[in-house]
Amino acid sequence: MDGSRLAERPPVLRYTRLAAVLHWSMALLIVGNVVLALVAERLPDAAIRPAIDLHKSVGLTVLGLVILRVLWRWAHPPPPLPAQHPVWQKRASHMAHMVLYVLMVALPVSGWLHDSAFKDADKHPLMLFWLVPWFRIGAVQSIEPAAKEAFHDQLYAVHAWSAYALYGLLALHILGALKHEWDGERGLRRMRVGR
Repeated sequence: MDGSRLAERPPVLRYTRLAAVLHWSMALLIVGNVVLALVAERLPDAAIRPAIDLHKSVGLTVLGLVILRVLWRWAHPPPPLPAQHPVWQKRASHMAHMVLYVLMVALPVSGWLHDSAFKDADKHPLMLFWLVPWFRIGAVQSIEPAAKEAFHDQLYAVHAWSAYALYGLLALHILGALKHEWDGERGLRRMRVGR
């Protein structure tokens, strides 16, 4: 590409450094947790419980990062999308991001509720990364046992279907980012951590 074409391009408006760090940290944790959830049942028996405990720890960490990301985004609005994007694309992008945030909260919260309704929760204390004792949701733990078992099953379904929805939306998000990068819009630079 010659220098004149580079000079014609408008500067890339970027997210703040903290927003980019949170974005990529959450992306790595979510992808890692997806892989962990998919392979956990195929692991040797002795490794299943540690894998499940790690899955819970990562999920709760993602919940904390999502809350931080939402607060940061509220105080530091994202850069506008490029002016050449059609209005429908901007609206679709906004809606997709809203649904992504809802799912990134719904997944760990439904998992936490599901874990709190586990009938043997007392025998398996919840620990973040095997170091930090974490609490279960008391209102769920105190439900009558038969109702709690049914609630446990329902919450698993919510957690699983939320995960499938997140997988699909993440795939669209990644494809959209790659499409804009392919079109020469340098969209990935908007979320670059370095200078």
